[in-house]
Amino acid sequence: MNESTDQETTNAIARARLISAALPYMLAYDGKVVVVKFGGHAMGDRELSKTFARDITLLETSGVKPVVVHGGGPQIGEMLDLLGIKSEFRSGLRVTDKRTVEVVEMVLAGSINKEIVLGINAEGGKAVGLSGKDGNMVFAEKVTRTVKDPDSNIEKMVDLGFVGEPIRISRAVIDMVLSAELIPVIAPVAPGDDGETYNVNADTFAGAIAGALNATRLLFLTDVPGVLDKDGKLIRQMTAGEARALIEDGTISGGMIPKVETCIAALEKGVAGVVIVNGRTPHAVLLELFTDHGAGTLVTA
Repeated sequence: MNESTDQETTNAIARARLISAALPYMLAYDGKVVVVKFGGHAMGDRELSKTFARDITLLETSGVKPVVVHGGGPQIGEMLDLLGIKSEFRSGLRVTDKRTVEVVEMVLAGSINKEIVLGINAEGGKAVGLSGKDGNMVFAEKVTRTVKDPDSNIEKMVDLGFVGEPIRISRAVIDMVLSAELIPVIAPVAPGDDGETYNVNADTFAGAIAGALNATRLLFLTDVPGVLDKDGKLIRQMTAGEARALIEDGTISGGMIPKVETCIAALEKGVAGVVIVNGRTPHAVLLELFTDHGAGTLVTA
């Protein structure tokens, strides 16, 4: 046996050990629903998107029931620029007028959704593209936000246009898709009782879907490693109560606050655990679910 054959055997044994070590985790998640919110820079990276598609396919093949919810902020921004439509943000949400919501739906439920579906199918999975409009899956109502005027200290209402938040979720369509061993890929666009179309924040949408499905895990793939302590070190696990305390003392700040608040809201809806994980880490989903190391911050009730 030559040296190259020895190395190949060593590599094969290492891979077999990895698969063997993952088996208990695969059994623990067998038949369980895992909702993954896919967004951030990982969506724009061809290799990371391919790795993500492969990992989601592997989850489904191993007996997990993955549900993908995706965002698409940068892609929406690019299309609005291309069409010469000005866009602004208030209170961290895109102000969405009639023209903008048409573009949002076109990009989210159209090009991005089908690109993710195509990627999963190319890796051997069987994905189906959906939005909140399909089968009356999600109904939304207009978001209301208030901001405090720095001069007068008076709170004023901010009109965000056609930005909504989920008020009713029907799991019927998702259950049908999952029972057919298909992978639902859902765009965060939903109708309102007023007949209008609403752009829903993808994190909020994913949390609502995960709650309705009583998901075992909700994974937020982001552009950060997870929640960091005051020394900049990753907090690997915390409870909802500890998370609230960290918001209170300023450890959790800025854009991480709404994300952690969404985690807490999902837990209150019945999700067993929510993870904020760096989507730029290759195989982040598998690392989090199928190893004892994990890949981000796990928040539990």
